[in-house]
Amino acid sequence: MSDFDPLVRVREICLSLPEVVEKPFGGHTAPSFRIRDKLFVMTSEDGLSLTFKAGPGVQEALVSEAPERFFIPKYVGSKGWVGARLDVDHDWDELTELIEDSYRLIAPKRLLDLLDTEQSSSR
Repeated sequence: MSDFDPLVRVREICLSLPEVVEKPFGGHTAPSFRIRDKLFVMTSEDGLSLTFKAGPGVQEALVSEAPERFFIPKYVGSKGWVGARLDVDHDWDELTELIEDSYRLIAPKRLLDLLDTEQSSSR
């Protein structure tokens, strides 16, 4: 088995975004990530999955195209959130984009402008 820890990778992706804070959700110890106290990524207590907010149609597309990797999570699935299994192989560029898209759906415009400036200067 590989030494790769997907939660470490998720944490790196999330904390690279402007003003993101890691804070457990509810009474759980699993990491979740917020902007101004609004969730945009949650991980499961067992570390085997994460959920993220997605735009219209994204949940259906991901789940139908790759049901071995993506699923509709309990409780927040009806609000368009998507679950991603972390115990299977992933295209981490795709997951990074999905996490960033979730951030963009939650973050205020000023932070989106900051993110766009950071990304354009790093290209």
